[in-house]
Amino acid sequence: MESRTEDKIQNATVLITGGAGFIGSNLCEDLLKFNNKVVCLDNISTGFKKNIEELFSNSNFKFIEGDITNLETCQNACKNVDYVLHQAALGSVPRSIENPIATNHTNIDGFLNMLVAARDNKVKRFVYAASSSTYGDSTELPKIEENIGNPLSPYAITKYVNELYAKIFHQQYQLETVGLRYFNVFGPKQSPNGAYAAVIPKFVDSLLKMESPTINGDGTNTRDFTFIKNVIEMNHLAAVSSNEKICGEVFNTATGSRISLNDLFENIRSLLSIYHPEISEIEVKYGEPRPGDIPHSHASIEKARNLLNYTPSFSVKEGLEAAMEWYNSNL
Repeated sequence: MESRTEDKIQNATVLITGGAGFIGSNLCEDLLKFNNKVVCLDNISTGFKKNIEELFSNSNFKFIEGDITNLETCQNACKNVDYVLHQAALGSVPRSIENPIATNHTNIDGFLNMLVAARDNKVKRFVYAASSSTYGDSTELPKIEENIGNPLSPYAITKYVNELYAKIFHQQYQLETVGLRYFNVFGPKQSPNGAYAAVIPKFVDSLLKMESPTINGDGTNTRDFTFIKNVIEMNHLAAVSSNEKICGEVFNTATGSRISLNDLFENIRSLLSIYHPEISEIEVKYGEPRPGDIPHSHASIEKARNLLNYTPSFSVKEGLEAAMEWYNSNL
């Protein structure tokens, strides 16, 4: 069930950082449907211009190729902007372990630049992508926003620091900040390429090539996989909600359910077999567990339900069906 029109960002100017990435490009496309002017800022280091190429012909869309680690770029991008949806980051736990300096520079220095620019340009609200990695070694299930553990990677540290900075900017400068702790987002435009690709597109890519995908570990790890449409909905709600209690806070952005990697593989294999029956014969391989990975991830969405009136529009099953249809046509 889609949320109400009054719960959408409409007739506004919206800056989306990381707008050529997977989540950012989906946000750009969606926001243009509601008579918004969309400014997309991206340095094309992990995003792709092909993700937004269909939008260039839209007079309400503006692309800025630039880097959030440059304060002047951030200041210029925030001029006359109503809302910032900050998605730009160097993602991936393994990448952060391999190169913590680069991750810190983009995710903390760049984030602080964006907060300062949003404050200086009197942006109405700053909604940012936080991460479920912030829960670290906490074994509590489901994950509740107020209870986190020790971080397990440099990436997790940077995303937690983002939350601390956002809260301070709300307290000290009255900038309305709202963090969304994304849980394993998937859907159209998510790339299967590169060493740091997410598990769902990697599974799909291997199966469509008639190859066995690899699961890191024994496949019993669980995740709260979240379809992109739910994430878009949360960004809308976080931006336009009149509930003052949400500012300076963070919210789990998830479905409130979990599935093991083994079951995930079986679901994807079954759905892709509809298009390519021979895929049903392919088995999975198992590799070493990845350092820094959280064993189990399952979000409580009660806080988002209570304060943002959030109800996920797509279950994991419904999201996988839509995603597999897209991948079958586009990979």
